Amino acid sequence: MAHVELSLSTPYVPQARTPAESEFVPSVDRWTTAVATAAEPCLVIDASTTILAVSVSCCELFGLGKPAEAIGQPLGSALRMVDFTADGRELDESDAEKIPPLLAIRSERLARGLLRVVAGPGQPPVTVDAITTPLLTGDRLAGSLTFFAPIR
Repeated sequence: MAHVELSLSTPYVPQARTPAESEFVPSVDRWTTAVATAAEPCLVIDASTTILAVSVSCCELFGLGKPAEAIGQPLGSALRMVDFTADGRELDESDAEKIPPLLAIRSERLARGLLRVVAGPGQPPVTVDAITTPLLTGDRLAGSLTFFAPIR
């Protein structure tokens, strides 16, 4: 006949964990650090549309100079955005508000779209696909993170 033996052991009770230090760093601060060293063209703006971080490749793509020169500027002042007409007229304010970095801030949702930017005088416009996510601190909107892919 089979013999079965049972025993009771002390239950495993998980210890309360201490959150990692990175959990205390707001998402905007984490993303500004990541963007500053990113190889891809990307930028972070705050809720007032001021550039907080920009990658070197984004500066080169849009003719912004060095990242330190672009940080602190309003996005609308830093980028010369034009429409998709043949003569590439500068976007008026109502159209500029619809570009993905600004739309994500207004709607607090993901935004994606095409935009054209003139990097400098006499240069042809650069068309980019932009995808943007809003950045939150707690439950409050803090800014947006945008990645750009040039369309050639």
